[in-house]
Amino acid sequence: MGTDITLTPKQQEIQQRARDFTRKYIIPAAREHDRTAEFPEFIVKKAIEAGIFPHSIPKKYNGPGYDILSQSLIAEELGYGCLSFANILTGNLLSSHLVLIGGSEEQKKFYLGQITSGGLGGFLLTESGAGSDAGSVKTTARLDGDAYVLNGSKCFASFCSYAKVMVVIASTDLTKGTKGLSAFILDRSHITVSKPEHKMGIRCSDSVEISFKNMRVPKENLIGNEGEGFKYAMMALDVARTTVASVALGCARRALDEAVKFCKERTDITGKPLYKHQSVAFKIADVAMQIEASRQLVNSIISLKESGLKFNTEAAMSKAFSTDTAMKACTVALKLMGSKGYSTDTVVEKLMRDIKIYQIFEGSNQVQRLVISRGVFNS
Repeated sequence: MGTDITLTPKQQEIQQRARDFTRKYIIPAAREHDRTAEFPEFIVKKAIEAGIFPHSIPKKYNGPGYDILSQSLIAEELGYGCLSFANILTGNLLSSHLVLIGGSEEQKKFYLGQITSGGLGGFLLTESGAGSDAGSVKTTARLDGDAYVLNGSKCFASFCSYAKVMVVIASTDLTKGTKGLSAFILDRSHITVSKPEHKMGIRCSDSVEISFKNMRVPKENLIGNEGEGFKYAMMALDVARTTVASVALGCARRALDEAVKFCKERTDITGKPLYKHQSVAFKIADVAMQIEASRQLVNSIISLKESGLKFNTEAAMSKAFSTDTAMKACTVALKLMGSKGYSTDTVVEKLMRDIKIYQIFEGSNQVQRLVISRGVFNS
């Protein structure tokens, strides 16, 4: 699909590298890892070798220092290959960006260093009774001498069975709601991984429950000050939503490509190719338009962020629109392909299972509409 942003030679090279990586390592492995739900431990090492991981960390902290557009291009290509693999390779952005926003220099060097050396960074916010309502977080952090004592649990923690480090959001004052939330850095020694989730989609990107019982975390692991955790989390989520939109864009492209290929090859009972039926062609045209609109929303956020302007409303628009578009692209592809699309012999049914969670996590699309409406009414 076309774009109104002309890529530099460097950006074109990064895009092609991500595309080649996806075709060589992700697409051939995706189906089997989906079937077994086995975590692809090989993928991080291969992504580092290819120079596409960890794509969001600045050079100052031994990352590649890619510009925002290059990060988006990588995320899109990963999403084209497999949303489960894409979640593993892009999900580190959320916690690492929070540390970049609010962490001390020492915290940044430690946390980001764990990721650039081949580790994964998890983000612990969601609780069973506090999904979209962060103000209802019940996990507590009580200062006791030289440490905070954590009690509570988090759920749907992506790839945290394998993460070296993570950021947890806990309440240091339950009476203050979101204003009482604080952010802390944890490492493997601080956590107890319990119940794994058995999921419909993104099956090889494991999701687990993390429990804390009188767990002591050094007070120097507090990011910023007490009560600033919610602010940092929301700022990090704005950036992460751009990545989610880019991954979804890749998924939508894949679904469209699969549908177009099928409609070119398949004929009706008279021998007429399916794509020559206007009813089919118009469905494809509608999806193609929405994919291009998704791309332009992503580009808009990139322009705003590069200019140092606020983009939280636009980030919500992009996340909701792009993931909804990807779901529509999968639905249209499956309908056009009929029983073939529903079969595990093709990738479309997997794309549909995987994309659903992208409409839910990083803030559900209903929450995104709340953010957008507030932005519109307060403008």
